[in-house]
Amino acid sequence: MPGFEINRIRSAAADLHDVRASLAEYRCFVHQAADFGGTKPEQSILFETQLNELFYPLATPRWIQDIGGISVLYSQSELPESPMKPIKPWYFVLFLTALPFVGLAQEYDILLKGGHVIDAKNGRDGFFDVAIKNDRIAAVERSIPSSRASRVVDASDLFVTPGLIDLHVHVFWGTRDGTYLANSFNSLPPDGFTLQHGVTTAVDAGGPGWRNFELFKEQTIDTSKTRIKAFLNIVGAGMAGDPEEQDLYDMDARLTAMKAYEFPEYIVGIKLAHFKGPDWTPVKRAVEAGRWANIPVMIDFGRAQPTLSIERLFLEELNPGDLFTHCFADAWGRESIVDRSGKLKPFVMEAIDRGIIMDVGHGGGSFRWNVATAALEQGMRPQTISTDLHTGSINAGMKNQLNVMSKLLNLGMSLDEVVKASTWKPAQVIKIDDELGHLSVGALADVAVLRRREGKFGFIDVARTRLDGKYLLECELTILDGEVVWDRNGIASPAWDEVDVPPSPGRPEVQQFINPPK
Repeated sequence: MPGFEINRIRSAAADLHDVRASLAEYRCFVHQAADFGGTKPEQSILFETQLNELFYPLATPRWIQDIGGISVLYSQSELPESPMKPIKPWYFVLFLTALPFVGLAQEYDILLKGGHVIDAKNGRDGFFDVAIKNDRIAAVERSIPSSRASRVVDASDLFVTPGLIDLHVHVFWGTRDGTYLANSFNSLPPDGFTLQHGVTTAVDAGGPGWRNFELFKEQTIDTSKTRIKAFLNIVGAGMAGDPEEQDLYDMDARLTAMKAYEFPEYIVGIKLAHFKGPDWTPVKRAVEAGRWANIPVMIDFGRAQPTLSIERLFLEELNPGDLFTHCFADAWGRESIVDRSGKLKPFVMEAIDRGIIMDVGHGGGSFRWNVATAALEQGMRPQTISTDLHTGSINAGMKNQLNVMSKLLNLGMSLDEVVKASTWKPAQVIKIDDELGHLSVGALADVAVLRRREGKFGFIDVARTRLDGKYLLECELTILDGEVVWDRNGIASPAWDEVDVPPSPGRPEVQQFINPPK
């Protein structure tokens, strides 16, 4: 608005604080302003529409929210039925005062524009714009004007999905030696191995038990940007290796369930792993704890001798909604879901129909091409895709969540299927699907923006044998709670020579005063 400075506008606005005006008069102002400032007719219509929305509630006297420093009080009874009265000069000043601020208030913080959205919950598989305000999904529409957002990200040629959920990680990291995956060197601090691969929620699979969960919370949950949940180990000492994980006396269903009740925001399931005895007691206690706490159970079926029957596990011991992790394993002491001839055992599909969840849990020893290819060729699909992240898997065949998803993509699962198995389905399994795992308006703004590369790529299983594939998924952008936490190629950032940014203060605490350009 030429000739007016912000401080002069605010000063004039203060003098007009108690102005009463009618909708008809405001419409006059729109057209007067168009004549005064050379505004195009279509702009004047836009202004009129904005003012209608702002100044015409169907209620009795009420305050209109502050616009450019002005609050206007009027009642519907004051709207004139007679022709419009002559415009008073100070009414015109009021309009000019409010007008520039109508356009400045942008509705959205981030707008992901032109991406291919895959959102299983809402049945979206096509091109949509996704808008974010604060920590929430604010809009998902075919087209949202860029002018409505402070920051616009060009997502064309990319896939926009809910933030990925990895159901099987080991992030109870610490400095104790000889405790396997509980407060040890073998577990990993999550933020360096999740966000850059689109994972915004990760679930520790049995690192802590009821005895040390609060240490895990203090050490990992409270210090991580990644959203961390946990399957609580039925062993009180957690996944501390042997002999602790073989101690039946430390497998207390009551105390485990009590700890889950104490921390329902973080404990989303019960875990049993690595038991070596030919005994069903650990399974029964884990299932009992899960039933008491009303949360699912994840079973890593150990290395029992003689081998325990997975048919009995699936059809008799577990309840619908419980998980069998390492479903593509072919390991000593553990029954495989396919026989030696490669035929899928018939009770596997029966178990899936019953509601048992087949989870990948790749890890360092639990994903073999001979099992995965045979199972998928015969119609079996894992419902959830997870990594079994730890120091022994990240530099071997597993690598990261997107690499595991890429393997399943190259084995014949569709992109929709692998995304669903990494977003919506795991959110349902651990009962966080009210706000996560989808891009519904009002959901938490966790988003992964992925690129599907095409070429020739090699993928390795735990036996270090290679499968050549055509597709590789990579993460371009990760948003967690509405905040950009990973940006591989700077697609959410302006070019350095297009903005006026002051010299770096050198101290992170000062960066908060440098606002991103509008």
